[in-house]
Amino acid sequence: MKYALVTGGSRGIGRAICVKLASQGYHVLINYVSNEAKAIETLEMTKAAGTEGEIIKFDVANIEETAAAIEKWQNDNKDSYIDVLVNNAGVTADSLLPMMEPQAWHKVLSTSLDGFFNVTRLVIKKMIRKKHGRVINMASVSGIIGLPGQCNYSAAKGAIIAATKALSKEVGGKNITVNAIAPGFIKTDMTNALNEEELKKGIALGRFGEPEEVAALAAFLASDDAAYITGEVIAITGGLKG
Repeated sequence: MKYALVTGGSRGIGRAICVKLASQGYHVLINYVSNEAKAIETLEMTKAAGTEGEIIKFDVANIEETAAAIEKWQNDNKDSYIDVLVNNAGVTADSLLPMMEPQAWHKVLSTSLDGFFNVTRLVIKKMIRKKHGRVINMASVSGIIGLPGQCNYSAAKGAIIAATKALSKEVGGKNITVNAIAPGFIKTDMTNALNEEELKKGIALGRFGEPEEVAALAAFLASDDAAYITGEVIAITGGLKG
């Protein structure tokens, strides 16, 4: 049995990745922090896709809570290990920097960046011992080109991109790949409030992306077909201009 952990897996892009990996035969650990109902919905969807999964609750931004949950799972599954880690959990709190409250800065950074550290440092240890693994970090086009009103989100995702490149060099010799996906405008709860009609004018394909399209890329990076791809940041933006 192959195991995959998807943080922030209860909805949006995370949910789509859970379902796609389940269809590829992975037993998916669906991480969530508050919305249990959505996590249960995702679990049912992974079962319908073909593979049993499970829910694992913890706040990636909380180092003690994260360690307790992951260590408990590993102790309960001593003969298994998480072969694929998708660091997908993230939040936005948009505001122009002069008006940004400190809590908005820290919440975004702690969820995306501290979350990456808190989860990956634990999961990757067993990947190293097993000499196989895939780490897929959800970045954003905001971390590549920067977007106004998102200094906190751009800073977090830009740091994730840099960490992806550094970690890939640390663990490549152990047959572990580390890559990042940088979505543009994808139809999720996070983009519901955006003016899609206006924004899609700046996209070559003329539309927002679907979570399933991002999930397909994540599944490819998790597969053996992507064994020689590491340290890369792959944008999936529909040809976002600028």
